Amino acid sequence: MKYEKLVIFIVFFVGLPFSIIKGIPLLYPLLLGLICFILTSLSSGFRLKDLISMMLKGTKRSLIVIKIFVLIGMITAVWRACGTVAFIVYYGTAFINEQYFVLCAFLLCCLVSFLLGTSFGTVGTIGLILMVLAKSGNVDPSVVAGAIIAGAYFGDRCSPMSSSAALVATLTETSLYINIKNMFKTSIIPLALSIIGYIYLSQGHPLVFHDDRIGREILQLFDLSMMVLLPALIILVAAVMKIDVKISMGLSIVAGILIAVFTQHQTLPEIMKYIMQGYSAASPGLFADIIKGGGLYSMINVTLIVLISSAYSGIFEGTGFLKDIEHLFQRISQRLGAYLATMLTGTTAAAFSCNQTLAVMLTHQIGHKTYEKQGLNKYRLALDLENTVIMISALIPWNIAGAFPLAALSVDSGSLIYALYLFMVPLTNIFTGKMRIAED
Repeated sequence: MKYEKLVIFIVFFVGLPFSIIKGIPLLYPLLLGLICFILTSLSSGFRLKDLISMMLKGTKRSLIVIKIFVLIGMITAVWRACGTVAFIVYYGTAFINEQYFVLCAFLLCCLVSFLLGTSFGTVGTIGLILMVLAKSGNVDPSVVAGAIIAGAYFGDRCSPMSSSAALVATLTETSLYINIKNMFKTSIIPLALSIIGYIYLSQGHPLVFHDDRIGREILQLFDLSMMVLLPALIILVAAVMKIDVKISMGLSIVAGILIAVFTQHQTLPEIMKYIMQGYSAASPGLFADIIKGGGLYSMINVTLIVLISSAYSGIFEGTGFLKDIEHLFQRISQRLGAYLATMLTGTTAAAFSCNQTLAVMLTHQIGHKTYEKQGLNKYRLALDLENTVIMISALIPWNIAGAFPLAALSVDSGSLIYALYLFMVPLTNIFTGKMRIAED
């Protein structure tokens, strides 16, 4: 039976990167793998009724995250429609220093990703604009793409609107805002080192020519009064006041809808359409193509991935599929420490699962009992997951976390060498892992 499990794991983990290479939607190999694990469990003596209960138990954990996905889908469309994204992009690019373009690209993407809470949304908006500027200004696209991807995952890791941060908080049963506080504390050194690195890279890659076409187009499409910043300010103020993220996102959506109606002169039927299908500008143009997107439909794929991944988690836990790997994790953690064991497990899971969500769930499931046995609290586990598997997933070219940004920016995997922050967070925390962190 052990050999049967091994064969299924190998087929499953080979099938995932194969699907990425061939452009097959990740849902298909995930569903196929789930069916294989169900059949194996049935042949091991488990009843189908019990397996269904295990899967339901696993998916139940993801319901909180899925609620946030729904709000993220709505807010990404509304922020586009009301001009919030356009305001950030317009004034962000307007203040770019040509001599420090690479550094500005990184810092601007850090800001946008923290506000949007999504690496993909950051890459798909400000990231694409920065790449247009880089190519027109004779800057090496690989260097700029690396800075963009690094900045995009700054917020993906620690924004109150980040789905990955919400997932980690749900899995570890921790407070999202306490986790964010801990992440900021452990990001000071990586951020400082990254800034130094991008200052150095900026010296050799200045922006020669700054094309202002996008800025002019934004002014034609949107009224950029200070009012359009209100939806973003609501999120920031709510984070400081530690208001439940679902409430703050709901308030931000309502504010955005009102601004879209009274400032951008959109109609309610148009806004409802944007919320469902994603925003699209009325007139065509370069920025119009870049800013389109968001909406509930855009979250369907990631929601299904989370549900299927949660079903895996339930089966693995209920059947003891991962017991041998858990024992191996315990032995590694005894020799190298829990953080390094988490890093190795997270890297392996991210490489073979090809998506950040399943990698996080597998790493948590394999390691959480060891953390308990070693007297490490759940906030330490949450922080270690954020500092390892969340970051490392984006450094693997065939993982969706890395593959999507590379494809969106039209660059090859060599660009990931310049994603300095993604390297600095896992590596520096090897040496700062004993740092005191906030708890309940």
